[in-house]
Amino acid sequence: MTQGPLTTEAGAPVADNQNSETAGVGGPVLVQDQLLLEKLAHFNRERIPERVVHARGAGAYGTFTVTGDVTPYTRAHFLGEVGRQTEVFLRFSTVAGNLGSADAVRDPRGFSVKFYTEEGNYDLVGNNTPVFFVKDAIKFPDFIHTQKRDPYTGSQEADNVWDFWGLSPESTHQVTWLFGDRGIPASYRHMDGFGSHTYQWNNEAGEVFWVKYHFKTDQGIKNLTQDEANRLAGEDPDSHQRDLRESIERGEYPTWTVGVQIMPAADAATYRFNPFDLTKVWPHADYPVIEFGKLELNRNPENVFAEVEQSIFSPAHFVPGIGPSPDKMLQGRLFAYGDAHRYRVGINADHLPVNRPHATEARTNSRDGFLYDGRHKGAKNYEPNSFGGPTQTGRPLWQPVPVTGVTGDLEAPVHAEDNDFVQAGNLYRLMTEEEKERLISNLAGFIAKVSRDDIAERAINNFRQADADYGKRLEAAVQALRG
Repeated sequence: MTQGPLTTEAGAPVADNQNSETAGVGGPVLVQDQLLLEKLAHFNRERIPERVVHARGAGAYGTFTVTGDVTPYTRAHFLGEVGRQTEVFLRFSTVAGNLGSADAVRDPRGFSVKFYTEEGNYDLVGNNTPVFFVKDAIKFPDFIHTQKRDPYTGSQEADNVWDFWGLSPESTHQVTWLFGDRGIPASYRHMDGFGSHTYQWNNEAGEVFWVKYHFKTDQGIKNLTQDEANRLAGEDPDSHQRDLRESIERGEYPTWTVGVQIMPAADAATYRFNPFDLTKVWPHADYPVIEFGKLELNRNPENVFAEVEQSIFSPAHFVPGIGPSPDKMLQGRLFAYGDAHRYRVGINADHLPVNRPHATEARTNSRDGFLYDGRHKGAKNYEPNSFGGPTQTGRPLWQPVPVTGVTGDLEAPVHAEDNDFVQAGNLYRLMTEEEKERLISNLAGFIAKVSRDDIAERAINNFRQADADYGKRLEAAVQALRG
């Protein structure tokens, strides 16, 4: 079935799309061939800046269904009734690789969910690990520089990676996760997701709770060994993206059971770990996961560039009943993500279909800029006004948090077990002997690549402080490889 004649961008029919217009047979091309110039000019501008991190990704649409009553903890409308469904878009990604990199690599995976709620979009921008490498956003650019290509060699360098990790003891917990069995998921469907950060929930009475989100895969956890990943990355660089797309095409819709850990606000000051430290988890024995939802992905994007690459997520996109916490990494991300998408996609990125709210209209006084779609027509662009413009509600989305101290105070609150190594050691001791052997092998193979003994020793010492056996076995494995 024909779609009609090919046209120019202005809608005029194209007579010849096979040959440039020339001055006579075999002569030079004429500048009056506007179809040629239009095609070349557009081609030169087809790409937009890729994400600095999480560049390589895949996504799908679906639904979130409330399965448990959480109204005692949050007044968020989309969570207000068992059975209520909300449309979602979920983007998976790797962190360090560029847009053309392979899927099957040892790297954390982004797990970002956009809920198209009736009160606006709520973005939960997380990972497939419950912790991260650093706890303060001021260290994030430095960390990412170590993961990206060295400015001199143009390659990722083991020296850079282990020099930074060795000098940043807080990374020990996440590195243990990354080099363990879950460091290379077999697919996006076969991994868990986490909000990772601590967030605020507040209920109708104004009570505050700190929460952590968990997405438990219903497909079961499946991972790749390093050898399996090396082979797959070479044979099928698009393995994870392909698996997600084809599973949905077959009608095998992946699902996750969604739960939350809930901490009453009063517990935070005296909890044994800093509850706002992104390098720490809350042990489930202290705060069990309460199931409250089901996430299903059931529709593929029609166009990867328009819907996956131009999708924007920001942890600052909250709805009433949900807000931020004093987590220093989260506080930095509240700025950085919005700033990144305004630079990368444009000031009107929210006009794109994948980013628009679904059940409510965005009523702002922002106007103009590249690709402004005129959505406001002749409405006034200031507030307050007497022409029926939108007005403030007077009710904040989240509850205020009491603060004390002076600016520049570096003293952290005292928490009984709050150090950089205890949870990494706990994680190591939970592993089976076979899991420990694979962890040691993965770590040693990478550490052995550094050029200086002091970098290797400093890195090993962090794991030694987490667990004496951990450090001893790693040291022996590295020495065996380095000779």
